[in-house]
Amino acid sequence: MQIYEELVARGLIAQVTNEDEIREMINGGKATFYIGFDCTADSLTAGHFMALTLMKRLQQAGNRPIALIGGGTTMIGDPSGRTDMRKMLTKEDIDHNARCFQRQMERFIEFGEDKAIMLNNADWLLDLNYVDLIREVGACFSVNNMLRAECYKQRMEKGLSFLEFNYMIMQSYDFYHMFQHYGCNMQFGGNDQWSNMLGGTELIRRKLGKDAHAMTITLLTDAQGNKMGKTAGNAVWLDPNKTSPYEFYQYWRNVDDADVIKCIRLLTFLPLEQIDELSRWEGSQLNQAKEILAWELTAMVHGQEEADRAQGAANALFSSGGDVSNMPSTKLSDADFTAGSIGALTLLVKCALASSNGEARRLIQQGGVTMGDEKISDPASQFPKERFAGDGVIIKKGKKVFHRAVLA
Repeated sequence: MQIYEELVARGLIAQVTNEDEIREMINGGKATFYIGFDCTADSLTAGHFMALTLMKRLQQAGNRPIALIGGGTTMIGDPSGRTDMRKMLTKEDIDHNARCFQRQMERFIEFGEDKAIMLNNADWLLDLNYVDLIREVGACFSVNNMLRAECYKQRMEKGLSFLEFNYMIMQSYDFYHMFQHYGCNMQFGGNDQWSNMLGGTELIRRKLGKDAHAMTITLLTDAQGNKMGKTAGNAVWLDPNKTSPYEFYQYWRNVDDADVIKCIRLLTFLPLEQIDELSRWEGSQLNQAKEILAWELTAMVHGQEEADRAQGAANALFSSGGDVSNMPSTKLSDADFTAGSIGALTLLVKCALASSNGEARRLIQQGGVTMGDEKISDPASQFPKERFAGDGVIIKKGKKVFHRAVLA
């Protein structure tokens, strides 16, 4: 099976232009393609996995990736999938985030001469003269068509700022610029980016003529894709200082039964034949499939040693054979205890399982906290210091968050 057919078989492709030409170029290793990453945080998230693994697959097949850091477009903010305007970041914050992205991408993609390229659209967007820009490309965009685009339609009720309205033009200009200066002939992005991406394809055609072969592919974005990388309202980061390898492993270990095979197919490099075999698993076997998914992705991001440690810590929750020392832990000092005890609310806040006493109280009242084998039912509960000696105590928040409290 060639690479384009494999992408289809894995369920990655949603929409394409020029499919026959795209298939020929990708299978022949002739595509120079880009995927953009706006620098809205100082770490990539698990939600970026689909793009990162796609770039790796295509590079292994001889194609050349361009990882485009959105140092310029981040200053405007993409309205796609948003109900309100994104927070405005300073240029210093954006530059810092871009450097963090680059370090993380290097774990997935091989950069260097005749290999992948890393670019930052701030290098050309920030130097554009506004009047010159609109004279050059403005006539290529129909306002009527732009307002019909899905990325704008969902914002019209609450209000779409003129700042955000320019995002499509900026993104389109990126493709136009890289087509001319870097030989970039293909763009990939989420299915919710289809309108923005078609803008770039159309701009190239109108400015450079119908023989300018610029092609667009969007990746599958469905309910799983939209929620990927989110847990309990928080992002699952690739930076181990923001999401530990154990927490990262646990996120994937706890995906829904209905999503586990889909995630394995989309995100891992396991052979399709093996995945087809896994797809026939049922019942308790799905837990084994989740362990495979969690280990594969944790090893990809954090290395095999960390993946083994995370798996051992997870196994410790269900048997006596695991190593709880690798579980996220908080060390309690003498100063944390009053008269030899620590209160339940103080403990949850200290372990970062709640942001305040009020949140901790609500968690307990809702029956969402277990300590060892005992559900905490009284927010006024006190626990003696000696209970945290040795291996400490495992605290469970909800069904999926585990944390160890231990004496320093």
